[in-house]
Amino acid sequence: MIYTTLLNIAIFQGIVLGLIILKSSLFNSNSNKYLAGLLFVLSIVLLNYVFEMEDVFTSYPLLRFIDVIDWVFLLPVFTFLFIINRIDDTVKNRQKTYLCYIPFAYNSILNVTICLDSVAGIYKIPESYMHLINILQLIQLLLAVTIVLFLPLYSYFMIRHLKDPQEKKWIIILLTIMYLLLFVWLSTYLVGLFFHSDISSTMSGLALSATFIMHWTAYVGIYKYKLAKDKDAVYNFLNTDLALSYSNLQIAENNAPEEYKESITADNLYFQKLELLCKNQHIYTDSTLNREKVAEKLGISPGYVSQIVNTITEDNFANYINNYRVEAVKEMISNSEYENYNLLTMGLESGFTSKTTFYKAFKKVTGQTPNEYKNTQK
Repeated sequence: MIYTTLLNIAIFQGIVLGLIILKSSLFNSNSNKYLAGLLFVLSIVLLNYVFEMEDVFTSYPLLRFIDVIDWVFLLPVFTFLFIINRIDDTVKNRQKTYLCYIPFAYNSILNVTICLDSVAGIYKIPESYMHLINILQLIQLLLAVTIVLFLPLYSYFMIRHLKDPQEKKWIIILLTIMYLLLFVWLSTYLVGLFFHSDISSTMSGLALSATFIMHWTAYVGIYKYKLAKDKDAVYNFLNTDLALSYSNLQIAENNAPEEYKESITADNLYFQKLELLCKNQHIYTDSTLNREKVAEKLGISPGYVSQIVNTITEDNFANYINNYRVEAVKEMISNSEYENYNLLTMGLESGFTSKTTFYKAFKKVTGQTPNEYKNTQK
């Protein structure tokens, strides 16, 4: 009873957290969509396991169609795509990510085809075709071994392109936990398949481990995005999202009158939202932040982002973001909580990608090097 309750809590948490990531502007990015997908898939896998334990498939056999799809194949895929979408576009664009879905698509089609015979009874697969089915299932097994063993290892290789050391650390932990989970699952499945052993206890342990991933991801999400520490900012941001809903933001770049474009002022709705994203949600700490990502969050084009920033601040987009990063470093220097941080670490934490860009931007904004500024604060 307690075990089932834990699984149900994890399923509910995974679905709710996934929806929050998809729907909330706080998490609005392509990479986080795959993180949400990862949580949804884990929830489905756990739900199927609960259905199996509670013998639900006997009472509702058509639910078996959900179970026969090998959702577990999507776990390494979504983890890989989450990582890929957090690195530079030059590296990301070289990856043929659509190939990752081939094992899942192949297995789903094959299993559903068989299930239409064994469960739904829509047709009957001739006995003469069973040899072909066995060959196709062997290919299915080879694809499972390939996707489970190769893709997580390749994901480790791609992590080196991440620039934020803190982000790299927690993604490595997530990937390691996921890889171990998948490796044990595959090993257990093969032992049960070839040796006809009872694997129920191991599978129960794996299911419990999956609940840990749910809880841990929720914790990291709260910690990483500081939702618990900045509730007022989150509240204001969400209310602003409502205030700047589609009905109030119909003036996009392509549809805006020329006189509107030429009279951009500080009360521009898009610029107001950009200010909130920087001041309350600290999007500048993303070292890969660019005009395209900001444009996606605001629902406008990258060119219009530049036009707004250039017109209102009389500076370019890069300097606008770097100003926030410099202010963040100055706050860290003045805060005793960061006294054990060195200056470069502060710069990287604030979103700078290297020591050179950090020192150059800091000197441009303050007229002092970070060391000189720090000494004046003593």
